[in-house]
Amino acid sequence: MKAVIMAGGEGTRLRPLTCHIPKPMVPIANTPVMEHIINLLKKHNISEIAATLYYMPDSIVDYFQDGSKFGVNLQYFIEETPLGTGGSVLNADKFLDGTFIVISGDAYTNIDLTKAVEYHKSKNSKATLILKKQSIPIEYGIVITDEEGRIVRFLEKPSWGEVFSDTVNTGIYILEPEVFNYYKKGENFDFSKDLFPRLLKDNVPMYGYITNEYWCDIGDINSYRQTNFDVIENFSSNKYTKIKEGVYVGQNSFIPEGVVLKAPCIIGDNTHISEGCKIESYTIIGNNCYIDAFSSLKRTILWNNIKIGKSVECRGSIICDFTKIQDSVHIYEATVIGKDTLVEKNSTIKPGVKIWPEKLIPSSSIVNRNIIWGTKPQRIKFTENGIEGEFNIEITPETASLIGSAYASTCKKQLPILICTNGSRSAIAIKQSIVAGIISSGYRVLDLEHEPLNVLRYAVRFYKGSSGIYISSKNTDNLINIQFINEYGANIDRKSEKKIDQIFIREDFQRCSAYNIGSIINIKNFYELYIQNCLNNIKGIEKIRTKSPRILISSLDERGALIASLLLESIGCKVSVDYNINKFSNLDGYVKYFSEQVKSNFLFGAIINSSCENFILIDEKGDLLQQDIYKLLSYLISIKFGEKDLIVPYTTSFAVDNIANQYNVKVTRVKSNTAEILNQMLNKTDNLYLNVQYILNFDAILSTAYITAFLIENNITLSEAVDTLPKFYTKHQEIKCAFSDRGRIIRQIIEQNKQDKMELYEGVKLISDKGYAIILPDDHKPVLKIYIEGYNQEFADDIAEDVINRLNRMLKNP
Repeated sequence: MKAVIMAGGEGTRLRPLTCHIPKPMVPIANTPVMEHIINLLKKHNISEIAATLYYMPDSIVDYFQDGSKFGVNLQYFIEETPLGTGGSVLNADKFLDGTFIVISGDAYTNIDLTKAVEYHKSKNSKATLILKKQSIPIEYGIVITDEEGRIVRFLEKPSWGEVFSDTVNTGIYILEPEVFNYYKKGENFDFSKDLFPRLLKDNVPMYGYITNEYWCDIGDINSYRQTNFDVIENFSSNKYTKIKEGVYVGQNSFIPEGVVLKAPCIIGDNTHISEGCKIESYTIIGNNCYIDAFSSLKRTILWNNIKIGKSVECRGSIICDFTKIQDSVHIYEATVIGKDTLVEKNSTIKPGVKIWPEKLIPSSSIVNRNIIWGTKPQRIKFTENGIEGEFNIEITPETASLIGSAYASTCKKQLPILICTNGSRSAIAIKQSIVAGIISSGYRVLDLEHEPLNVLRYAVRFYKGSSGIYISSKNTDNLINIQFINEYGANIDRKSEKKIDQIFIREDFQRCSAYNIGSIINIKNFYELYIQNCLNNIKGIEKIRTKSPRILISSLDERGALIASLLLESIGCKVSVDYNINKFSNLDGYVKYFSEQVKSNFLFGAIINSSCENFILIDEKGDLLQQDIYKLLSYLISIKFGEKDLIVPYTTSFAVDNIANQYNVKVTRVKSNTAEILNQMLNKTDNLYLNVQYILNFDAILSTAYITAFLIENNITLSEAVDTLPKFYTKHQEIKCAFSDRGRIIRQIIEQNKQDKMELYEGVKLISDKGYAIILPDDHKPVLKIYIEGYNQEFADDIAEDVINRLNRMLKNP
């Protein structure tokens, strides 16, 4: 029999424990909870295991690898987007060839799986749910069975008024593969909410196996703490030495005589406990910890690599990896201290406080509330596109106000700062805080309210602003993105980001008196001006109006869809807007549906992204234009509209040079980050809307009009335009590479290729008689980006295989 461990959980209710690890890696009695599950499966002779992953999958894969050191064969199935409990398991359908067990990787249990499987088979069940009685069942799915054990009713997470049983669903299932015939692979669906109700409705045999054995869903901090205490009450393990009843110590740990050890407690490997310490009941100490003299721990859980100073008192606390607690600190009940935090001497952490990772608690502090951002601001974490972080955790209103002040301090005071959002409630809340920080520094703000990013870029130039700020959200409004725009309408460069960061860290803000607070001017419906200025610059409108081409539009931002439809209608197009995008659980499914609508009915279709800067383009045949092909087409259209100097990323195919040579146009290659490309494009033009290359690459709304004008002017279809492009053979890949390794890797590549043709403009470009490969470290992620182009497909494949193999050897052999 095989098993599937669902291990994709983020564990948001467990934060700050899960800020740096996924929920299945949270330790119970010094062992990751998922390892306990693997040991349980192995105990019941189940060694073929699949793990479905989503959140921080690398930490799970790195720890368990292929499972051999744990006595099992482990395979991984990683979701790019959440598929739900049922969808994630169906993602592993190639692994499943018979009856199998589904079990959560973030719950602790000692349930007798052998008996449960025997029960499943004796009932000829298609789906058996393992159930347990709970005194407070409202956090779980409630299940009712008849006298034979057949499930007759269930309800997911009811209110108290809906509680009709104390028997709850543990999330452990024994299933036959045919139950998945109800859904297609890649769909988002949940066992409890979607699959089981359908099985019940269709009278498919579905039973409940009620167990009295231990099971606990580690859903929050309290249940995590209690599960640890429950486990060590009856603890036994051959990895520990039992030095007295209820007291277990790992290998190479030092505990001198006179240290008080009260059962039950566990002390891990390589841990040093100094004289005069008291390790009292229900204390768990991890590996590589150091407890200095006369410290006292009770009902406390220490993870690994923690240093506790002298005369420290910990009561009912949880302390995560690499944290340092200095002398004479007092930490009280129900506190949680995140990874790599420093609590300086003589401080007091009051009951119930949670401290997020990597914080500094200064000497003699009294902490009586949660510290999420920190007692002092940490560095701003810029991504490729501005600042990104979770709403009210990494980006709070307080933090946003400081960001606003820091950014304003880098701008020209006599010119206004423009700001807008994508319209979400969380983005609006953060915008208000940023505005407060800006005006408190004496700067004026023009608030465009809800407009797309491409419209903000135009507005900054229209109003001659010093800069712009665009705030958006995604993932159900939880993830906030803040982008900064300079006076040209381009993203700010890395140098400007560092300057903002330094001001933010030092809190070296410009402040003003109450008499000099900046003003706020609200500008409504600026998109109307945007549309009018677009119309003033589009050529060939009369021909478009004569032919009245049909265009299909869709966008994640309804405002963007509105602006695009108004613009296209104004130039004479018949526009249809499809609003079904939010009904699809994944974009691929929607693209397939959208393509069918475009086919034979429209000149083309465009699915515009939420910022309205990029889109997915579908031709009249319903075929999707790949990004590389669209980029090349955009260069051709730019030339046709009069562009004489193409600005292209360094990694662009040489096919662009073929087009440029044909029309006697210059090609300038620049660094491939967005800020560099935008600044190079926009610095050279006074009128944003005479720069067709910018429009086709960074303004998806206006691009639809220019593409329409190009096709009508040349009397061709989109697929015919693509057929005129030169052929090219490229491959893009990424290899994981830790930040600490990338310098060594790049050095070795250069040393190994000294005798070969090589360019070092951006990354390392290796040139051969078959083509080239560019190895480029990512600025923000621990990966190497590989760009390959060959003179034919076989050459491109050969280069890719050679480069990838060489890089993998370097990574494995430092």
